[in-house]
Amino acid sequence: MQPETQKLLKSFYKILEKERTYSHALGVMYFDLETICPDKAKEDESDVLDYFANRSFKLKNSDRAKSLIVELYARRDELDELDKVLIDKEYEEYLKTKNFTPQFDLQLNRVFSRAGIDWHRAKEASDFSLFRSSLGKVIEYSAKAVDKRENKLPSLYDNLLDDCEKDVLQADLDGFFAELKEGLIDLIDRIKNSKHAIRTDFLSRKAPIYKQQQFSEYLLSLNGFDFTRGCLTTTEHPFTSDVAHHDARVTTHYYEDMVLSNIYSVIHEGGHAIFMQNEPDEDYDHYINDSITNGMHESVSRFYENVIGRSRAYVKLIFPKFREIFAQEFPDVTEEEFYEAINVVTPSLIRTEADEVTYGLHIVIRYEMEKMICSGAVSLDEIPATWNRLYKEYLGVEPTCDRDGVLQDVHWSGGFGYFPSYALGNAYNAMYLDEIKKDLDFYALIESGDFDTVNKWMRTHVFAKANRLTPKEWIVDITGKSLTPKPFLDYLNEKYKDIYRL
Repeated sequence: MQPETQKLLKSFYKILEKERTYSHALGVMYFDLETICPDKAKEDESDVLDYFANRSFKLKNSDRAKSLIVELYARRDELDELDKVLIDKEYEEYLKTKNFTPQFDLQLNRVFSRAGIDWHRAKEASDFSLFRSSLGKVIEYSAKAVDKRENKLPSLYDNLLDDCEKDVLQADLDGFFAELKEGLIDLIDRIKNSKHAIRTDFLSRKAPIYKQQQFSEYLLSLNGFDFTRGCLTTTEHPFTSDVAHHDARVTTHYYEDMVLSNIYSVIHEGGHAIFMQNEPDEDYDHYINDSITNGMHESVSRFYENVIGRSRAYVKLIFPKFREIFAQEFPDVTEEEFYEAINVVTPSLIRTEADEVTYGLHIVIRYEMEKMICSGAVSLDEIPATWNRLYKEYLGVEPTCDRDGVLQDVHWSGGFGYFPSYALGNAYNAMYLDEIKKDLDFYALIESGDFDTVNKWMRTHVFAKANRLTPKEWIVDITGKSLTPKPFLDYLNEKYKDIYRL
């Protein structure tokens, strides 16, 4: 590296260090907003968040920062591997935002922040009309932001998809979802015709929150979550926040009469956190941490939640602790009944409570909805009815209120393009499940509780390069194959053939 290039890089690192300080503070404030902030204080806290996010924007979009990015991109061949990744990422972001003014960036942040607040209130009231105006502004400002890009793709939705899952666009997803939908509908039809009855009467029994919290902490520790570098608390819509290098925060939502909801929310969010806690230190040193795409992240969270968490091996491992903690609530439930109940297939309204098989259709519906919304094929006023129609058509269930329908997810308050990541995550993790089973006696390790060996494999093969590769490059690096839903469909068919005696 030439001395001048080294000098430029050092100067840019100083800007990134300041930006990291803002990011840390913003992470703490956002976590506070979504967890313990009083309702009447949320608008004020959102304004503070937006102010500091705008200060961060100004720092990264100063004339000096922009000139450094452009100069370093022109010298990228002199950079080492990780700094090339950094500058490529920063240059791409520069092309997206170079035409933003600080005023527009502040407006954009305020639109999303207020939409989040309005969503919470609309969901509580089960009234889409309370969210309608904010959602309209999200669509309007998302389009304005894309229009200002110098590296924009032809369609609005492709740009938003690319933001969530680099280089994975509608041309990739249309065929993917068509194959996935066909395979899921076929399996669901066969399950419907099964004569095997699964006991579910105990799923709505009440259990004290303090016991659920105790079991949650046990599960997180068991799976490899480091409580010295993270924490667990509650929120309305569970999420995981990567506040800082040693600060990955998990949230859940406890329901007294839905114990499984919390169990699998905690395992899912804990999967995100384990990914965060295992990002290579060198990635932090080169400021490329947190470059993992949504699909990559969802592959890991759903790997722990479903591939591990709903497996017979994992149930065998955790059931003694479950019976110990919930001895009064579930004294008559056997291990086999518990295993079958957590895997029962029942078309339902709520995505986050859906079983592994029908879950994919919840994502198909959202993908089709997002395409229609972003193309203008449905108006704001048509969104709830369109949502309800697709649920009736694909899953045979129909929402009776907005809370259980179009308002169930917070995601659209922050824009579009995230939902496909959940289905991509299922496909990715089924592909690397095939690989881990070649190298390890995977389910025997799970049954014995040897997460050190499992997580070591994940660090080496799944986590190590996630910040450094695009999703298409990453899944090929792990498996030698390109994205396909077939391994996921094969996984489901094999598992549910056993459960439902198909």
